[in-house]
Amino acid sequence: MLWPGGAPGHERTGVGFDRQTQQATVTKVDEVSCKSVNASGGTPTGDTSTAEGSSAQQQADGTCKKATIRVDTGKDKGRTFTEIVQPDQSRQLDEGEKVVVAYEPSAPKDLQYSVTDVNRRLPMALLAGIFALAVVVVGRLRGLMALVALAISFLILNFFILPAILQGSNPLVVAVIGASAIMLIALYLCHGLSARTSVAVLGTLISLLLIGILGSLFIGWAALTGNTDDNTGLIHGLFPSIDMSGLLLAGVIIGSLGVLDDVTVTQTSAVWELHEANPSMGWRGLYRAGIRIGRDHIASVVNTLVLAYAGAALPLLLLFSIAQSSVGTVANSELVAEEIVRTLVGSIGLVASVPVTTALAALVVSADRPGSAAVPMGVEPTPVGAGAGVRAGAYGPQDTHTPQAATGRGGRGRRRKR
Repeated sequence: MLWPGGAPGHERTGVGFDRQTQQATVTKVDEVSCKSVNASGGTPTGDTSTAEGSSAQQQADGTCKKATIRVDTGKDKGRTFTEIVQPDQSRQLDEGEKVVVAYEPSAPKDLQYSVTDVNRRLPMALLAGIFALAVVVVGRLRGLMALVALAISFLILNFFILPAILQGSNPLVVAVIGASAIMLIALYLCHGLSARTSVAVLGTLISLLLIGILGSLFIGWAALTGNTDDNTGLIHGLFPSIDMSGLLLAGVIIGSLGVLDDVTVTQTSAVWELHEANPSMGWRGLYRAGIRIGRDHIASVVNTLVLAYAGAALPLLLLFSIAQSSVGTVANSELVAEEIVRTLVGSIGLVASVPVTTALAALVVSADRPGSAAVPMGVEPTPVGAGAGVRAGAYGPQDTHTPQAATGRGGRGRRRKR
């Protein structure tokens, strides 16, 4: 019912990302006097101590660049146009540089194209290749499977989650279904079909459910609209049927999934290894030992999550610092409150995943008691004490007449208490 048939079409607005773009190359850059190319040729007479006055002074007295750009793709391939680069612009153009240009068909012919960004495909592709190589070299088969799972996750995101939301489906339902699919594929593909992986899956699902409930409650209570910048405003303008607060909640769920997988898999593996080290340990002992490991994990993961969100919002925080706003004022603004709710709800889910997953893993693995293994059909049981690799008492009663029956594995083969 939620499977989309493709994103609905619309008339391009020409705003932000919603515009036609083409690839282009800077073929020539000449230095010219800013006074000769700027529309207002007069020298500014205002206060040059302000940012606006200083910029106007530089544009009047400085040296500008006149760049010639050739369009490399689209119906106007080979067409050239010029663009003036002011000396105080953050992005300067160099000869031979690959750029992205915006196309506005309704504008006058000499103003239809303008440079909007730099073409970063080569460095991004090279970085992605280095990342993939490092993952495969270190992780080997597991690393390769992780890359396959990552590719599948992007496919689910691009061909299911995003189109379904654009078509008006409930963002929360779409996010839960999409996140669950990503989690199942990633965990089972990377870690195999096993009880250990299934425990991690169950722990992740329970934590995602908690995040969804808390996120829905506090996003509604804090009256967060999810419409806080130009991009979300453009989305709301193009597709008014999209629930922007639901979209915010969907982002919280999907954003928490990656860290949740790490926590649940690590906790499950820790409990399994504790059981391997001491098979006689009961589920209470396994839980207590596992939760001690989990406390260290909680401290590092929560700090990582908070710093990740703070790093993403650093320009915004810097802006508030420049404005000398109080902490209460900053936290109450919707831009920051949105990040606070996102961080805290995700962190609560991460914290809860540790005891939940540890308890599930301890219960499941403790059921595998020593001596409970069945003998495969058609295989003769190895006599107890017949070799150093056979656990005493593994197959039924001990043969008391066997010399090594009491010692088993190098003196450690006594029957354990059940």
